Amino acid sequence: MAKRSAPEVNAGSMADIAFLLLIFFLVTTTIETDKGISRKLPEWQPEDIEPPVIKQRNIFTVQVNSNDELLVEDEEMQLEDLRQAAFKFLDNGAGTGDEACSFCQGAKDPSSSVNPQKAVISLQNNRGTSYSMYIAVQNELVAAYNELRDREAKRMYGVTYTKMEKMYNDPNYNGDKDALKEKIDVITNMIPQKLSEAEPKS
Repeated sequence: MAKRSAPEVNAGSMADIAFLLLIFFLVTTTIETDKGISRKLPEWQPEDIEPPVIKQRNIFTVQVNSNDELLVEDEEMQLEDLRQAAFKFLDNGAGTGDEACSFCQGAKDPSSSVNPQKAVISLQNNRGTSYSMYIAVQNELVAAYNELRDREAKRMYGVTYTKMEKMYNDPNYNGDKDALKEKIDVITNMIPQKLSEAEPKS
């Protein structure tokens, strides 16, 4: 009795189906992107260069312990009061002569910052600080800078700094981006974001 050869299966169409399925999943799948905090890191400096001397009055210290409790300028503070305290520090304007601030509207407390260009906010966390608290503190401090920038941008250009940044980053914006960038740079030079993070404590 003669042996019959088994019929071969045409697998050519299987490859086409697999390719179509791959394209389908690539098109329909959403890829999760990591979210983080936008920060501009300082430029690299040689080790032999000494850091500039900063007067203690120009440093606003914020510490967060392992229980997510705030210590601001050696006093306990609630998170909801942090933004206003940082804003008052930045807007204090106690400088005279070359350090005078022409636009500051603060209390001019002689024990606080001379002007926003000299003011530094120093943040130190504990290694046990929760990530949510870390982000919340960062948000409040950045919001204090943005509030002051918004006020001055509104005074000088009739539009807030936040709105100018939004327009500049909008790909559909039809205005003069170069002129808008110049305005943004003026405000950021007036009120630079000097947020220093110390190494976390154990």
